[in-house]
Amino acid sequence: MQKSILITGCSSGIGLDAAQTLRASGWRVFAACRQQADCDRLIADGFESPRIDYCDEDSIRSGLTDVLSATGGTLDALFNNGAHQLAGLVEDLPTDGLRAIFEANLFGWHELTRGVIPVMRAQGHGHIVQCSSGLGLLAIPWRGAYTATKHALEGLSDTMRIELRGSGIQVVLIEPGPITTIFREKGIPYFEKYIDWKNSPRRADYEARLIPRMYKGTGPDRFELPASAVTAKLVRALDSANPNPRYYVTTATYIGGYLKRVLSSRMIDRIVSRI
Repeated sequence: MQKSILITGCSSGIGLDAAQTLRASGWRVFAACRQQADCDRLIADGFESPRIDYCDEDSIRSGLTDVLSATGGTLDALFNNGAHQLAGLVEDLPTDGLRAIFEANLFGWHELTRGVIPVMRAQGHGHIVQCSSGLGLLAIPWRGAYTATKHALEGLSDTMRIELRGSGIQVVLIEPGPITTIFREKGIPYFEKYIDWKNSPRRADYEARLIPRMYKGTGPDRFELPASAVTAKLVRALDSANPNPRYYVTTATYIGGYLKRVLSSRMIDRIVSRI
């Protein structure tokens, strides 16, 4: 029987590459997007594309209902992927901004995942794959809000993996690191909405370091890989009946995982502060 997967955040980048690759390899792919216009574009390209916005509980419920209606109530895999960043110093991060990014990067994921678990438990199998980040392992300056959501995702997913042992449901974390996408550009509206950097005591640091990187770009990051590198690890996880708890993607993430294991927090702080 054809396997089915629901992927979120498919308008571009990692989600779109995963949807295209898995469809080409024979999966029935439900490629969800936050905006209806993006769903319509994917539908025109032959995808089944429900609208799922992690910040809209109604869309989560209705999108999952549409998927399950199409499959007859089954689902082999869920790839939680849609997320955004909110760059800025923690001292300049309003609590409303932190709430908003947690809604998009964690709470909505949790809502959708809870809806999928009963389906997978009833059928006796399933893969729940979470697209985390190298920042789920380490922290770097300017990315406090995003890092917080990914650290929370790591803890929630690790707990869920333990709790679901013996159910046939596999919980997997993928740790991408720097990937070639428009993720940085998509974070600009959130930065402009929530970060009052012009009145920050560290305005000069914003002007020298963050603003040029966000608005002008600085070329590929060191160790940056294409979105297909993430898809390759996703395929490995989906093809395994007993997948690894974590799959690192880029060299940067391998280095981060190694540093986390062997160095003290103070030493890591010294290294990361130079990035």
